[in-house]
Parts: sequence; C-alpha cells; structure tokens
Amino acid sequence: MTVTLQLEQLSIFPGQRIVLRDVSWQQFEAILKELGDRRASRLVYDDGILEIRMPLPEHERSKILLSDLVKNLLEALDIDFEPFGSSTFKRMDMAKGIEPDECFYIQNHAAMIGKRRIDLTSDPPPDLAIEVDVTSKTQLEVYRALGVPELWRYEAGRLRIDILQSGWYVESPISPTFPDLPLVEILPGFVKMAATAGTRPALKAFRQWVKEHLQK
Repeated sequence: MTVTLQLEQLSIFPGQRIVLRDVSWQQFEAILKELGDRRASRLVYDDGILEIRMPLPEHERSKILLSDLVKNLLEALDIDFEPFGSSTFKRMDMAKGIEPDECFYIQNHAAMIGKRRIDLTSDPPPDLAIEVDVTSKTQLEVYRALGVPELWRYEAGRLRIDILQSGWYVESPISPTFPDLPLVEILPGFVKMAATAGTRPALKAFRQWVKEHLQK
C-alpha cells in the first residue's frame, strides 16, 4: 500500500532535516511552489533526492553575520554587488537545485541588477556562496555542477574557502574576490566577537580593522 502525505503534514523542527527519495523534477518544482518563498527551510535537490533542512538559530546568526561582514567589506572596497540571499538556483538538465545560506553576484553584478527570476541556462551562477554547517554538511556536488566559482563554508568556528578549478573545488588560503585580505584567519574571530560582545560592536571592530589594513 502506498501512503501519500501532504507537505503540511510534515513538521521539521530546527536542526532537523527530511530526505525524500525518488522525487521527480516536476515534483521538486511543485514542492518549491507549494512551500513558497517566505519560509525558513532550505532545499537541496540532487538527482532525485530532495533534502529539506530547518536551520537552528545558531546557524541563522552566523550566516547573517557573515553576510553583513561581506557587505561591509564590499562597501569599504567600493565594489559593486547584488545580494541574492537564499534564492533557489536550479538546472533541470542537471537535475540539481540548491538554496545557499547567502550568496552574492560581484563580478557579474551588472547582469543581475533588477532580476526577479533566475534562469541558470542563461544567467550566471552567483560569484560567491556562503554556507554555515551546523547540523548538516554542504553538498559540494550540487555547487560544483552549477558552477559556483567561490564557496565559503563556516563550521565549528573555522572558515574554509573553496575555489572551483577545472570542475573541482580546491581549498584556498585566500579569496580571489578579496585577495589582499587574510579572511580565513580573521573572519571567525569577528563571528565569535558578535556572540560575546554583540553584533554591532563586532561589525564596528571589523570596519576599523578593514580601514587600518587598507591604509597599510
């Protein structure tokens, strides 16, 4: 006997995830439509396997702070950008889809100004994606297939930067977007500062650090 459940019958608590198998692309699209844009959950689709995650507050605080740090850095360096948050990026021909914690168009920002819908068959993938791994791991295969050139992963107080080279991710000590700054070394410290001193003091201290570093 086959049992059919509606999405509204499923409860996913913070820190938990649900994995559904044998999900067709049409079903994936229908689930995206039913869940809508205003939700806390994150979806990853990879060759018929759909994972629905519900992040913890710890996860959300870290990803928001990292996003704010990047925005402050881009502003300080006078670099144009377009933030796309946790937008859904998908390719039917690859059977892949993902919703990053945060993402930015930087090198390709001009092409994305005013965009309301993303079509990766004609639009570029985000130049920089950020993932915070607390209760689950980032699915690199999906990011690799979609061609995201730079991926930041923050886990257990450590920042890792991966660069897409010849179709594979390679760990890098520096960000090609910000090559003159030791972000792997200093960003985790400001994330930790926010957890003890507060977000505003941490962002203020970061802006001061950037100013001093640029003056050197």
